[in-house]
Amino acid sequence: MAVAETHLAPSALAPRVAACQNALLWLVGFGGAIVFIEPSPYELATLVALIFFVLTGLSLRLALLPLILLLFLINIGYTISAAHLLNLPRIVNWILTSWYLAITAIFFSMVISENTEERLRYLSRGMIFGAVIAAFAGVAGYFGLASHSLFTLYGRASGTFKDPNVLGAYLILPSLFAIQSVVLDDFRKAFRNALVVGLFAVAILLAFSRAAWGQFVLTSLFMLVLMVLTSDSRAQRNRIILTSIIAVFACAFLLTILLSLDAVQELFRQRASFDQSYDGGRFGRFGRHILGAQMALELPLGIGPLQFTKFFPEDTHNSYLNAFMSGGWLTGICYPVMILITTVFGFRHVFVRVPWQRAYLAIFASFLGTVAEAAIIDTDHWRHFWLTLGAMWGMFIAARHYCARQHLPK
Repeated sequence: MAVAETHLAPSALAPRVAACQNALLWLVGFGGAIVFIEPSPYELATLVALIFFVLTGLSLRLALLPLILLLFLINIGYTISAAHLLNLPRIVNWILTSWYLAITAIFFSMVISENTEERLRYLSRGMIFGAVIAAFAGVAGYFGLASHSLFTLYGRASGTFKDPNVLGAYLILPSLFAIQSVVLDDFRKAFRNALVVGLFAVAILLAFSRAAWGQFVLTSLFMLVLMVLTSDSRAQRNRIILTSIIAVFACAFLLTILLSLDAVQELFRQRASFDQSYDGGRFGRFGRHILGAQMALELPLGIGPLQFTKFFPEDTHNSYLNAFMSGGWLTGICYPVMILITTVFGFRHVFVRVPWQRAYLAIFASFLGTVAEAAIIDTDHWRHFWLTLGAMWGMFIAARHYCARQHLPK
């Protein structure tokens, strides 16, 4: 692995090596959807991919140093705060997982910074295929067509995930990729992906995650607006708008059918209510945010990972607060700074004309949805979050090199 600023063209790799790399990226994308067993296929595929890419050529770009420094400081904060707890296996496992996920983010940024369009294509295809399996398992489990105990939790579809909330959140990015195909590709491919979007929408609904519902609607809308604004032609803009309107009516029709089922209607009514017992009150979700923030101001070293429930009835359910509590002021400051810098860079690259702009808009919309959801749930160890974070930085670097070669404004 070398530190470099030169851009590696696709032709620089032997065809067989490139094919193996692409296959591993597809496998990583696929493995991210199956995490109800540990170690999950994602961990194994990512480890194998990392080793293979290092052995066959992987460049560490100087532009990645800010991300690497922030990830290092974030995890140093976690480790220092957990120093008095390292005799507990679950704390050690939590710390190691955090370091591992940080490494995967750096790995994906390095990978996506080269051969960007091709690698994103294989990664996204793997994600969609895995998401189809996860969504189908969740829907089948909910309706009793497959193991109800394995693919559901608390009467909610969880699919191949341990938590329905994570299933719903994971399906957002594959949904955005599929929606793009529906509004841009030829009829045959668009129709096939329309069926996929329908499956994802049903699975997200049956996961009964309010955050996932909001993400699905808002990130789709945000991405489609950006696609209209960045479209090359009026005909393409008109197609995106018309197809989106048709899709809204189709989703509304599908929702009406599902809500006609008594079991779905009842749980939907419960979950759609903003008056949840665990949200309100002094020790409810938002009450804990306030009390936890007061504690964080008084504890420069935090309280350590997984310790919040020793003071409150439940976890933080806020990744920004958890950064302060689990890693002290060092992590608490560096974590939102990393998110802010990535978001600012993200908006700066929205209108940069690159061959992978379509994938970029989907990943950026998904990233924004996840960091917004992080204010009401713990996303710290969501694998797909670190994948999208790394992919964003990889695309920033790739765009810089592409614009330099094409003599385009950055």
